[in-house]
Amino acid sequence: MKTKQNTLYVASVAKGLRLLQAFDEGHTDLSLGELARRSGLDKSATQRLANTLHIEGMLDKDPDTRRFRPSHAWLQLAYAYYWSDPLVGQAMPKLIDLAQELGETVNLAELSGDHIVYVSRLPCKRTYFAATIIGRRLPALSTSAGRAMLSTFPEDKRNEAIENWPIKKFTASTTTDRNKVRESIEQAVVDGFAISSGQMILNEIGVATPIIGPEGRAYAAVQCSVSAHVWTREKIEREILPKLQDTANAISPSFQSYRASAV
Repeated sequence: MKTKQNTLYVASVAKGLRLLQAFDEGHTDLSLGELARRSGLDKSATQRLANTLHIEGMLDKDPDTRRFRPSHAWLQLAYAYYWSDPLVGQAMPKLIDLAQELGETVNLAELSGDHIVYVSRLPCKRTYFAATIIGRRLPALSTSAGRAMLSTFPEDKRNEAIENWPIKKFTASTTTDRNKVRESIEQAVVDGFAISSGQMILNEIGVATPIIGPEGRAYAAVQCSVSAHVWTREKIEREILPKLQDTANAISPSFQSYRASAV
């Protein structure tokens, strides 16, 4: 439904959200001018909205530079989200056991539109900072978790996603050829898991197993990231994959109940 036809749509709230969405890992503190450019709002509206959000505690403002940044209130919203997503609480004990057994980074990813979001992350000793932060959003087609989830979708839905969902180049090895992405996803249909190499970080291999929900579709996946200097595909399939699949299968019944009740 177009927003102009939706009488419940509140344009001022939408503008405020656009302002908040201007912040990301590459734009952690912004001036009014930068906020205006990134949100697409005029400077007058940006000033009013930013000031309101500051007064309401959603944005911090540096008294010297007058630049804005997200406040602790964002963490409160994240806290509320985690209590509202039962999959996270149900999966966490199993993910902890898996991470301790493997000694490698383990993630729980959920599908968010045409992206995936890491909702739980259990890093290993070699993990760099960015890979420890929950909430990171990545193009589904460029990740093992996204491809694993898509492999459970009907063929027409898979093809639609492959043709239209965004692809972003992160490394020299990131696959941008949609036919090759299609081959990877179709292989995951056969295998029941997805493996990608060098897509987000050079010399990193990602392996993911879907957590099957109602009607055989997956909207979440268990993912493990390992170093290509230490692991080969054969070793991953032999030593990591069975444990990854056991964990996903153990989580799946709870996820099916949750999705079924949410539909």
